Amino acid sequence: MKSNMKQNEKTPLLNVKNLKVQFETDRGRVTAVDNVSFSVNPGEIVGIVGESGCGKSVMSQTILRLLEHTDPVIYDGQVMFRDIDILKMNLKDLHTLRGNDIAVIFQDPLTSLNPVYTVANQIEEVLILHKSMKKKQALSRTIELLELTGIPDPARCANQYPHELSGGMQQRVMIAMALACEPKLLIADEPTTALDVTIQAQILELIVDLNKKLGMAVLFISHDLGVVTKICDSVRVMYLGQIVEETSTEVLFTQPLHPYTIGLIRSIPRMEGERGKELYVIKGTVPSLFNVPEGCHFCTRCEWADQKCFTQEPPLTETGFDDHRVKCWHFREIACLDKGVGGRNE
Repeated sequence: MKSNMKQNEKTPLLNVKNLKVQFETDRGRVTAVDNVSFSVNPGEIVGIVGESGCGKSVMSQTILRLLEHTDPVIYDGQVMFRDIDILKMNLKDLHTLRGNDIAVIFQDPLTSLNPVYTVANQIEEVLILHKSMKKKQALSRTIELLELTGIPDPARCANQYPHELSGGMQQRVMIAMALACEPKLLIADEPTTALDVTIQAQILELIVDLNKKLGMAVLFISHDLGVVTKICDSVRVMYLGQIVEETSTEVLFTQPLHPYTIGLIRSIPRMEGERGKELYVIKGTVPSLFNVPEGCHFCTRCEWADQKCFTQEPPLTETGFDDHRVKCWHFREIACLDKGVGGRNE
């Protein structure tokens, strides 16, 4: 189940250019997102994957400048939505953009939904604010949106409070709220993390179905490569604030070239031929943002690392395949291995 993106739709809807996001702390300034560039085309589903703490959620929230409400943030670069730089927008225009042209689904719906308001109250607010609907019209549209997301009794659900709903139903309400203004871009920040596998599959199917019906682009944030491969057209792999590999989903899983990507794929549990074997784990831990390696950010955990890796940061380099770029000094050597998923110590 992949998106309905047409191959000739090459004008980006969202174009992030050299984005850097920094925070001031008691220990000094830290860089959470480091020179990240990527684009999302109309109708495309783009995946952003990486371990917890790699910067993917900070990056996604920066697109709508959601972090400014809690912490002072220092931006550099551009976040272009069509021909508008979001980082330079005034707050009035930014409020109009949020929820209208770009919507967000967060990973924990129970903390995102207001517990003292009914489902209808919360969705109606979006419609009244952005679409200038009357109360009765907004309620009718709310029930339509709940039905669109597959809720079996939408009229009853509209009158319920979030705590009366299951996790899957709460997530569907969040999706209905995000779709209220028919956004051009949906940012889904780990929308299936708290759900069991059955509900997870239903939510993923729903996102793809809505992508096809509405032509809506999706930026899908996840730490789960297994989920990403089911729905995304292309993938960006993040590590310690940087994109280290980007390509189509098919190429990423058949010819990964960055040691970190290879480690993530090897870490996926498999049923066939793996019984009794110890699960693969990437060695070491993610360095602190206060102690980022001088060269390649992954060098302290990489079995391919040599002196150059510790002292010189590699560029994000074209590999020679269509739209496949990797940030590694040794990707050509890795490409010579069988499908790139081997390793020196295998």
